[in-house]
Amino acid sequence: MSEEKRTPKRSEVEERFKWAINDIYANDELWAKDLEKLKGFAQTLEQFKSKLSQSADTLYEYMQISDEISVLGDSLVNYAQRKSDEDTTVAKYQNMIGQVMNVFMQINSAGSYETPEINAIEQTVLDKMFESKPELELYRRKIELIRIKKDHVLSDAEEKIIALTSEMGDSPENIFSMFNDADLKFADAVDKDGKAHQVTHSTYIPLVQSSDRVLRKSAFESMYAGYDNFKNTCAATLGAQIKAVDFYAKARRYGSSLESALADNEIPVQVYHNLISAVHDNMHYMYDYVALRKKLLGVEQLHFYDLYTPVVSDFDMKISFEQAKETVLKALAPMGEDYLKIIKEGFENRWIDVYENVGKTSGAYSAGARVHPYVLLNHKDTLNCMFTLIHEMGHAVHSYLSNKNQPICYSDYSIFVAEVASTCNESLLIRYLLKNAKDKKEKAYLINYFLEMIRTTLYRQTMFAEFELKINELVAQGESLTAETLCGIYRDLNKLYFGDGIVLDEQISLEWARIPHFYYDYYVYQYATGIAAAIALSTRILKEGESAVKDYIGFLSGGSSKDPISLLRGAGVDMATAKPINDALAEFGNMIKEMDSLF
Repeated sequence: MSEEKRTPKRSEVEERFKWAINDIYANDELWAKDLEKLKGFAQTLEQFKSKLSQSADTLYEYMQISDEISVLGDSLVNYAQRKSDEDTTVAKYQNMIGQVMNVFMQINSAGSYETPEINAIEQTVLDKMFESKPELELYRRKIELIRIKKDHVLSDAEEKIIALTSEMGDSPENIFSMFNDADLKFADAVDKDGKAHQVTHSTYIPLVQSSDRVLRKSAFESMYAGYDNFKNTCAATLGAQIKAVDFYAKARRYGSSLESALADNEIPVQVYHNLISAVHDNMHYMYDYVALRKKLLGVEQLHFYDLYTPVVSDFDMKISFEQAKETVLKALAPMGEDYLKIIKEGFENRWIDVYENVGKTSGAYSAGARVHPYVLLNHKDTLNCMFTLIHEMGHAVHSYLSNKNQPICYSDYSIFVAEVASTCNESLLIRYLLKNAKDKKEKAYLINYFLEMIRTTLYRQTMFAEFELKINELVAQGESLTAETLCGIYRDLNKLYFGDGIVLDEQISLEWARIPHFYYDYYVYQYATGIAAAIALSTRILKEGESAVKDYIGFLSGGSSKDPISLLRGAGVDMATAKPINDALAEFGNMIKEMDSLF
């Protein structure tokens, strides 16, 4: 291997490309001192047991201690986790993560009385507490969020039984993870020249993106042959997961597993149904896209293994990290100087860990530490990596503003809104790049990027969400999830979502078997709602300017001070309606027409 391609050790990476982890703790010894301090809170919490209803002063003091635990825990967890992610081969930091998690288990156990005791307070008594101690008003929403689930909290004995089942409830996901990540193997794919290519979870997408159609087809068939060999095992595992979800929903007296899952984020079930309905109403755009892809690839028949290969294959964009930062700032200029100031602070004060090193965790993320956010990248000089940078900085600004503007108890934000801030940045970037494209080929390349973003996020994730809803409804009705049943449902959904313009390859009916998100309990719909909201918000920002930016900054600063739907309404988008989804898909349709006009 050449010197240029060798992955450097952590010690060989320049400091300016590493995040400033010492902003949390200057060294491990200071971390250890704070860990000892955290341990003491378990005993402190035990002193409040059976006393939360005694007086407003006691309840207020308890809430303040909870805040102290949150602040201290934030520093301890972020330092240990970030250090571990810098180099996962260093066992010391993995051990430190384990230590702090064990302390939190003790704290959670010591404070397990919180929910039942707060729920047991009579409303008239609680009202008098708020009246007698105005400072307690800060925690009204936090207390109400505990009490709103009162009807779904069981007796002490029942709660103990539920707690004892938690490990069993996690088993299907754990079994799938071990099977999928450790045990499942695939036959090599073969290209047009007869050369073998290893098929793994990480190589599959690059293989089906290849311009070699023989290789794409071979990789596609290899992947699904692997799952076909174990389709009954996969069906039994997924069936066990859905049965567990159904059990917990019924045990806690929810009307459905969907209602139970969405309750934690305060999302009405109608939002989920609106998404599916709106996508169904706009399916013609997807059929247009399938027809366009078939035309641009110049194939007589379009297959599912043709969906990922670029339609503009002889063009590439090489973008250094410095160029990416410069472009990000230009793309985000409509957000105003206050927003850009935060982005620049992150760029200049080492919020970002930029390049790959030996042992560094893969992928990218933003961690919203209270001292300041930390962004992990594994930057390569590609268009996709520039989008990753602007995406993660969107998360970072969201965390920064929520931490700065909200009290500790409301500084975190719901997963429902988490992807909005990041995807809004991506939307602004693609619009900036399209506006400044140098020629037709670059413009086509960028439009293809946008079209794929909508196809894979709004359409595909909604199809996943619909599949998940259907299989949960079947289990609630007492039906079994056999491989035949699952493949039938998935095949029909692919026919609905892609139409007659693509060959319904038999293998695609097995795709459900390889999707880990089906073990995350109604999670995927948020990707689709997130991108719809982000496109609506970026459109408003570009059209209305300062007033829209002000509303958007208010949303980013809101933390969890309101429910997610209300926070987004304040920014100018109503996710309780189908309008944002309809508008996003209409833009998808316009981009398809523009792409078609370029060829």
